[in-house]
Amino acid sequence: MLSFITSLLPTSYLPLGWFTLDTNPLNHLLQGLVGACGISVLCSLLRVHLLLEEESCGDKDVSNQRTPSHQRGTKRGFAGMLQFFFVTGMLAIVGSRVASLVVLEFCLRAVSGWVTAGPESGRFLQQLLVQSQFSLGCALSCSLHFLHEGASQRWLCLLLAAALSWFLARQATRLLHHVTALYKLHTSQKYCGICISLLTSGCRLLPMLCRTLFITFSVAVIAAVSIINQHFLSATEALRFWTPLTICYTLLVVYMQEEQHRLPGSQAVLNTVVVRLGGLMVLMLTVGRWTDVLHILMCFLGEASCLIPTKDLLDATSSRDEEDYTDNVKRERRRRPRAQEKEHQR
Repeated sequence: MLSFITSLLPTSYLPLGWFTLDTNPLNHLLQGLVGACGISVLCSLLRVHLLLEEESCGDKDVSNQRTPSHQRGTKRGFAGMLQFFFVTGMLAIVGSRVASLVVLEFCLRAVSGWVTAGPESGRFLQQLLVQSQFSLGCALSCSLHFLHEGASQRWLCLLLAAALSWFLARQATRLLHHVTALYKLHTSQKYCGICISLLTSGCRLLPMLCRTLFITFSVAVIAAVSIINQHFLSATEALRFWTPLTICYTLLVVYMQEEQHRLPGSQAVLNTVVVRLGGLMVLMLTVGRWTDVLHILMCFLGEASCLIPTKDLLDATSSRDEEDYTDNVKRERRRRPRAQEKEHQR
């Protein structure tokens, strides 16, 4: 009886034993930094895309209502830097095994949601980009873990990747601040190359983001499957793991798609995070380890730290879809009397 109880306890009696990392902590920290920089680039370019859409919209009242929320999102200062380092720490703590599960779960949800979205695929893609923040960080982290596994100078390769990611994140942030402050002035006077380029080809920004994320998650899926299969000794054990994972998440995806149609955008996303990470925790309690359970709890904090500061992006995509729907309804109402008049004339 005593051996059964001790088998349920973590390997170490100290709480710090739960934070045991698979490899050198420096490697995990650099991987987390790359993931956080990727999230920062994604959020900055998404905000640029929404600002460009607002400026191209003919209704000035709509843009005046939304611009303050986006400006508050761009002027976070110390809070934004604190959130960046917090996400870096969460991605560094989360192990490669749990990060791989998060990537696979997101890809399954993205494919099923895209298939069932139908004519709302444009709105779905924008909301999916906002929801993919922490999953993108996990994708970059597990991809780097897979690609640099066994390298003799792994820390040096990760350091170079982190430096490049930091540079790209800073450039994306500067672009966002430039567009927020000076886009109207520069496009009216037509003397800024950056703003003129965004004016002429800004519509390609969202497709470019989608293609980039598709390539990133494609590589991450290969890395995730390889990382997870390394923890199994036989095909029977692997089948024991993959079967409940596939069944549970197929059911969860169907449930979450129905929830998103009934609830507001931000509320549905937060409920979705709780449901899917709760399902991952149940799965880890069944076939995982105690460290995996702790890493799932870290994923809760990581998802919250990414989604809560960007609720304005979710609300913007949801309200834009509602306005498009009302505009279509008004157009249909205007067309009906005209069609009836033509019939009477005939």
